[in-house]
Amino acid sequence: MKKAIVALAVLVAVGIGAWFVLRPAQTAPDVTFTTLEGKTFSMQDLRGKVVLVKFWATSCVTCVKQMPETISAYNEYSAKGYEAVAVAMDYDPPNFVLNFAETRKLPFPVALDTKGDIARAFGDIRLTPTAFLIDKKGNIIKRYLGEYDVAEFHATVEKALAS
Repeated sequence: MKKAIVALAVLVAVGIGAWFVLRPAQTAPDVTFTTLEGKTFSMQDLRGKVVLVKFWATSCVTCVKQMPETISAYNEYSAKGYEAVAVAMDYDPPNFVLNFAETRKLPFPVALDTKGDIARAFGDIRLTPTAFLIDKKGNIIKRYLGEYDVAEFHATVEKALAS
């Protein structure tokens, strides 16, 4: 009986592991972004690039703290096929977002999500910062919530850019 329970536990563990490895990658929703400048583009337009979609707010202390690293990663990898899109939450006043983007000289597109449609499409995002790293085929590689390991993030970006 004991051997059967152990065998069943091993079988369940192997099955769970196989599910994580073999399951199809989740495709990022094909949303349309509208930048502070009024330009529009979609996730489909970004195919072929490694993309960070970052939900943030000017009132979010961790978001503000992370922004220099987001800028640094963009500056380091953008010439290699990396894009970042900062999506301002629907509750963030557009004039606050514009002021933040201008004073920090954000080099990547900043999109307004005034109706919350983009946040809903990505799984009803309510907590900031929440970010998604998306591969060249449009599949979500990783989801980040709050603080994250910067070295691991860079390693993941580099691996995605190399593939």
